[in-house]
Amino acid sequence: MKQIHLGAHFPGVNNTTVWTDPASRSQIDFASFRHLARTAERGLFDFFFLAEGLRLREHKGRIHDLDVVGRPESLTLLNALAAVTDRLGLAATVNATFNEPYELARRLASLDHLSDGRAAWNIVTSSDAFTGENFRRGGFLDRADRYHRAAEFVAVARRLWESWQPDALDSGDPARFVRPGGIREVRHSGPQFDITAEAGWPRSPQVHPVLIQAGDSDDGREFGAATADVIFSRHSTLEAGRAFHADVKRRLAAYGRKPDELKIMPGVTFVLGDTEQEAAERAAEIRRAQVGPQTALAFLEQVWGFDLSGYDPDGPLPERDPDPESTLVQGRVRIGEPLAVAARWRAVAEQQRLSIRELVIEVTGRQSFIGTPATVAAQLNEYVQSDAADGFILVPHLTPGGLDDFVDRVVPLLQERGVFRTAYTGRTLRDHLGLATPREPAG
Repeated sequence: MKQIHLGAHFPGVNNTTVWTDPASRSQIDFASFRHLARTAERGLFDFFFLAEGLRLREHKGRIHDLDVVGRPESLTLLNALAAVTDRLGLAATVNATFNEPYELARRLASLDHLSDGRAAWNIVTSSDAFTGENFRRGGFLDRADRYHRAAEFVAVARRLWESWQPDALDSGDPARFVRPGGIREVRHSGPQFDITAEAGWPRSPQVHPVLIQAGDSDDGREFGAATADVIFSRHSTLEAGRAFHADVKRRLAAYGRKPDELKIMPGVTFVLGDTEQEAAERAAEIRRAQVGPQTALAFLEQVWGFDLSGYDPDGPLPERDPDPESTLVQGRVRIGEPLAVAARWRAVAEQQRLSIRELVIEVTGRQSFIGTPATVAAQLNEYVQSDAADGFILVPHLTPGGLDDFVDRVVPLLQERGVFRTAYTGRTLRDHLGLATPREPAG
């Protein structure tokens, strides 16, 4: 039977977190990150995953009320977590548009060294001029070019990570720390980068970090098939998961890769109860807490592009069409082409007779695994055994204790089924994921 892989997502810059729950704690205190990471490690998860934003999002000219002010930078935080965890993988989201290969390759290699081989990079891109205003280059990058830059970025970073030969450190001659010829100079001249460099750090335990990617467009899928070790998928229903899994795995052969060289792990939520009815009632309560009246209107404004404060969240959708050129919302990922999204949502609202708030609850919820611990364990296993996923990145609705019940009540049942580890058997994140470690220097 296929083994299930699990990642833990620290919630925050979204409408997943239930801020009003009495058990909700700080989003910036290190103790919160430490608790969730240690819980994930106690549950023998593959990795701990951090999202990242490069600019505080704005809504109608004000900071978005679901954003987190003061959240630590991801790599800095993960280096701190490396000191209080032992085996858990540590995944940072870092933007390939507003960073440079040498500097980021060094920072990620440093995390890999300091954690004894547990680093991962979630590669994201941006064509958002609003975010770009924080950087010298501004929002210059056309949307069509974002994956071209990311692919070239990863290619250069890999050459830097692999430029030290495995025996470059001359342990037999302490007076000469590096053997002559032990480091290959990296020369690269391309559309995005033109560098001549020697890596100032030795080959790290994994050679290079595990690469994670989340793009869902055709270009994103192709980039993932060519580059990624893990895809953070949004396709979390059984049918959609199977279709996405088959499509991306099919693309691997064109890059000389085998299906088991890429793990597909959708982001999902879960709700547990002692009975099915209790779990269902609790799930409905959580969704209404996640999408309050003002949150529902704010989310709809992200698509419609004009002020909806005069609308009743328990009333019907606006009759007026969206404004595709609106800048009402800044710094948030586009849901899609506004007119097309509005047409789909109107059809759903009409068919199911949904108000604005009910519609937003319907269209924004990740597929949740809802039920008793036994039911949830069975559902997770069904997805993996039927090739709808290779594992899951769990997004709890509470910080930092949202994973506690899952680790205590679901993980033991997965272990009893023989589909989840009972102990870590390797030291590196690549070991956990069953991925090979690159051995030979790049040419």
